[in-house]
Amino acid sequence: MIRKTIGERLFEAGNIIFLTLLSVVTFYPLWHELSISLSSPAGAAQGGFFLLPRGFTLEAYKNVLDSNFIWLSYRNSIIVAVLGTTLHVLFTATTAYGLNRKGLPGIKVMSLLMIFTMIFSGGLIPTYLLVKSLGLTNTLWALMLPGMISAFNVIVMQSFMRTIPEEVEESAAMDGANPLRTFFTIILPLCKPVLATIALWECVGLWNNFMQALIYLNDKNLFTLPLLLKEILAGQQLAASNGQYTNFSSESATAATVIISIIPILSVYPFLQKYFMKGTMLGSVKS
Repeated sequence: MIRKTIGERLFEAGNIIFLTLLSVVTFYPLWHELSISLSSPAGAAQGGFFLLPRGFTLEAYKNVLDSNFIWLSYRNSIIVAVLGTTLHVLFTATTAYGLNRKGLPGIKVMSLLMIFTMIFSGGLIPTYLLVKSLGLTNTLWALMLPGMISAFNVIVMQSFMRTIPEEVEESAAMDGANPLRTFFTIILPLCKPVLATIALWECVGLWNNFMQALIYLNDKNLFTLPLLLKEILAGQQLAASNGQYTNFSSESATAATVIISIIPILSVYPFLQKYFMKGTMLGSVKS
């Protein structure tokens, strides 16, 4: 058994203390919102530091879940997250696969143009005018199609695909598989770790997408959860036409909406964590 020196023990103790404090600081905002959502109106209105709920009650969740707007927002957010993530991952993978093909005409120019977008963008007003001219304003497509292909994600995907031996594709070609079949039946299954990683990034980004939703959506029936939270935080009554929230603490209602809105992401992440770590590491290896 190797005995550790005093310096090594102090270093480990310091790491444990530091990481414990960091974990507490990171977790507390979530615990704070959870405690407020479970507190009575009077307790939630007091503010300050929340170690435990003040006057435990589930009334906030009942009020939130009774509203039609929360379910409409949930539906819209799920559509944007699921469909948008699928499109983003698919087009990112196809772009990376094409740019990795040796001998493709204009591949260097396309790569430079893609990298150029990481440094410069069209800006808010030109982007809005483009989206408007395409007839995407006040549709959920406005949250999915602009920025569908991320240059950073393409580079990560390219790096991962370069780790796949060329003999794999050569063998498939000898068996009569065309590039399209090779991509969908061989390359994509081998890229599961990096696909899961990019899918997680995109899903979280689309689920929390507030700025684009604020700019492009005006119809309340198309509001996503971030916009619903904005409505509550701005002091506007949720579903004011039927009198909801009028007799309940807005702090509790806001906190309950926050907790409800993050449940899907918290539920999905544990299943993708192993792919997230593997995909991040392998995607950074240079062949």
